[in-house]
Amino acid sequence: MTLHGYFRSSAAYRVRIAMHLKGLPFDQVSYHLRRGQQRTPDYLALNPQGLVPSLVLEDGTVLTQSLAIIEWLDETHPSPRLVPTDPIRRAKARAFALAISCDIHPVQNLKVLVALKKGGYSQEAVDEWARSVNFEGLAACERLIAEEPGPFCFGEAPTIADVCLVPQMANARRFGADLSSFNRLRAAEQASNSLAAFQAAAPQNQPDAE
Repeated sequence: MTLHGYFRSSAAYRVRIAMHLKGLPFDQVSYHLRRGQQRTPDYLALNPQGLVPSLVLEDGTVLTQSLAIIEWLDETHPSPRLVPTDPIRRAKARAFALAISCDIHPVQNLKVLVALKKGGYSQEAVDEWARSVNFEGLAACERLIAEEPGPFCFGEAPTIADVCLVPQMANARRFGADLSSFNRLRAAEQASNSLAAFQAAAPQNQPDAE
């Protein structure tokens, strides 16, 4: 399989974590998002949205959208499970993952920040926007798992929730968000980052890292 992504993309980061957790070998092709390489005709032919990641399977099938890819991985390579089997825990883990991937990440991603800058906002204002979006969203996530058993978001093993949390925490810090009050999130992050799969997927350990 070939993963098309970018070392700093939190969505690609999620898929790398999932694939490493499942022990799946894969090649990587990088697109420098700040240089617009994801909008070249060749990549748009692969993914018409011009977004990363895209996962090309061995038979040439192209999968897009990180959570859809992760769910496919869980269905086709079910060990270890990333989406809980219990219906209630499954719904809670998915809700947590969606809170990050649908409500936090999209409104602070590069496309939005570039649009704000073009709209006349200063770099300081743009950075403050990204900082506040991350802080407010993660504050809600902190409450979502406040009563859940650890050390991970939903118990003794990482789930799709942790796969989404770790990249978003890294994103939040990159924008200067103060995460010191999020004790539950930081504990889950620490447990996740102690695993070799999360370490292998980290941005600084990718071939295209800058």
